Amino acid sequence: MAGRTLGNSTYLDDHGPPPSKVLPFPSQVVYNRVGKCGSRTVVLLLRILSEKHGFNLVTSDIHNKTRLTKNEQMELIKNISTAEQPYLFTRHVHFLNFSRFGGDQPVYINIIRDPVNRFLSNYFFRRFGDWRGEQNHMIRTPSMRQEERYLDINECILENYPECSNPRLFYIIPYFCGQHPRCREPGEWALERAKLNVNENFLLVGILEELEDVLLLLERFLPHYFKGVLSIYKDPEHRKLGNMTVTVKKTVPSPEAVQILYQRMRYEYEFYHYVKEQFHLLKRKFGLKSHVSKPPLRPHFFIPTPLETEEPIDDEEQDDEKWLEDIYKR
Repeated sequence: MAGRTLGNSTYLDDHGPPPSKVLPFPSQVVYNRVGKCGSRTVVLLLRILSEKHGFNLVTSDIHNKTRLTKNEQMELIKNISTAEQPYLFTRHVHFLNFSRFGGDQPVYINIIRDPVNRFLSNYFFRRFGDWRGEQNHMIRTPSMRQEERYLDINECILENYPECSNPRLFYIIPYFCGQHPRCREPGEWALERAKLNVNENFLLVGILEELEDVLLLLERFLPHYFKGVLSIYKDPEHRKLGNMTVTVKKTVPSPEAVQILYQRMRYEYEFYHYVKEQFHLLKRKFGLKSHVSKPPLRPHFFIPTPLETEEPIDDEEQDDEKWLEDIYKR
């Protein structure tokens, strides 16, 4: 017998040190959350899950520094890598290449949403906050002038204000492209690099419009972190908390303004459609056919959606597990 229990204490026999902690695999997960893509809802869930499942949730108080110098990258990677495992680290930060600095590359997860809807949510959130408190926006943007705070969204877009034009609109792709300076430049190079990183470094990139399916797949792929997440998400008390993070005073721009936004965000949409197609392939592979509610702000009649592939997907469980093994080996 390796040990004897007496009350709340355990006496170990003289056979060396206690056995090392058995870690789940993977035991290092990074959620480099994209702003205004449901991440506050997911972080609320993670706080509950970390206590329930005993993993180390590592969060950051830095919310407005996504691009880092080389030294800052090295320091952050060092801090993340030395966290107690199993850990899940979350922060608004563009993709970090751990292997570049000699670290073990963690498993990445993320969620994105329709780019125009994400932009509109951010535009009004910066000005007016959410239901958690009407004064939050004053703390977040104290130097914003009143005329800027109440700037009509149509005027901002049609008059080409900096906030409503490139490069400000090139927002989602850099989270997946990385820290290279060219990742900030709207174009094919950043787009293709972002797609490559999604394929090689991300276990899952979901879309906010189908959040329940994202949570179902996370529970399947990372059970030590996400087991039971959907029941928590559907709990009325949690939904009440989640509703407090809804942006207030949001209005819909004119059809002309939305069309202009779409043209300015064509690379963002190409990436969004790519991720959405990959996500739907995963859903089909794992047999998910849930109901999807349409978000009220999605401009369906302006934005053409590419046809989804109709190629047959092998649904055998053995292939599912092989796919997961291949992901973890990357």
